[in-house]
Amino acid sequence: MIGEFITRRLSIAPMMECTDPHERYFLRLCSRHALLYTEMIPTQAVWHGRGERLLAYNTEEHPVAVQFGGSDPRQLAYCARMAEGYGYDEVNLNVGCPSARVQAGRFGACLMAEPSLVAELVACMREATRLPVTVKTRIGIDQQHGYDALASFVECVAGAGCRTFIVHARKAWLQGLSPKENRARPPLRHDRVHRLKRDFPQLEIVINGGIRTLEQVEEQLSWVDGVMLGREAYRNPYLLANADARLFGDTRPVRTRHELVRAYLPYVERQLAGGARVSCMTRHILGLYQGMPGARAWRSHLSEWGSRRGAGTEVILQALSLLPGEIEIGHAIA
Repeated sequence: MIGEFITRRLSIAPMMECTDPHERYFLRLCSRHALLYTEMIPTQAVWHGRGERLLAYNTEEHPVAVQFGGSDPRQLAYCARMAEGYGYDEVNLNVGCPSARVQAGRFGACLMAEPSLVAELVACMREATRLPVTVKTRIGIDQQHGYDALASFVECVAGAGCRTFIVHARKAWLQGLSPKENRARPPLRHDRVHRLKRDFPQLEIVINGGIRTLEQVEEQLSWVDGVMLGREAYRNPYLLANADARLFGDTRPVRTRHELVRAYLPYVERQLAGGARVSCMTRHILGLYQGMPGARAWRSHLSEWGSRRGAGTEVILQALSLLPGEIEIGHAIA
């Protein structure tokens, strides 16, 4: 079966205006094994003819999953078929985004209040594709204070054939909090996701929310099947460089930060030749040297010069020259 051997031991969350193809290409340089996700793609946009642009990705990104946001069964089935045609490894349904705009379209976290509809959507998607169909959700919304509503939701959707749930361990407030505020409030409840795995051992449960180090990832893996990293992977992408050895048993040498930049340059050059602006790519590597000598100079140079008209790869090379030589131990990749 397509997607049968996907491992969700470590994945990178779909993040709007972050996990675009440029970011995913760079993250794949950092980790060969972490499962990557697209930004959330509205099904209506694909339904109305924008699929070719929205579904495009680099073949080097595999394993890569596409996330859709929608609540129309026909549209989601159509998008699932298209995702398989484009060669994605998984189709994910967003049942976690709390933004007012998403709610207005009747999808995202508000769907937690309609588990039977989510089950119908999952069933339609599974009928349309051989790809794994997964759901990313929250532990609850608004006045759903306890665990029971979450368990009932999972039980209902699992009945439609969903075997994998990615659970952000924070409740979403649909009124009164912005999407940014919903990433920090109310408090995380990792224990509820752990309980979900205990109560549904036959399901694959992936935890998301507030996990920032590989040590924390390893600790969570004693409770659940997988861990999804979010903003920390974007702010500090080099976190992933050691993940392959620690989490997947990959014995190949770890690239240094300098080596990752130089491996990214040919991709940047190809994109520039196709008309992209260098700032579209440099914005994803601003945090690469976080905590290292010269990090501020690196960020400042890329931010200031990368946004100028006509800027090219020389901006990245100049930023590299502002850093100490090889400021870390590493070996060239064979």
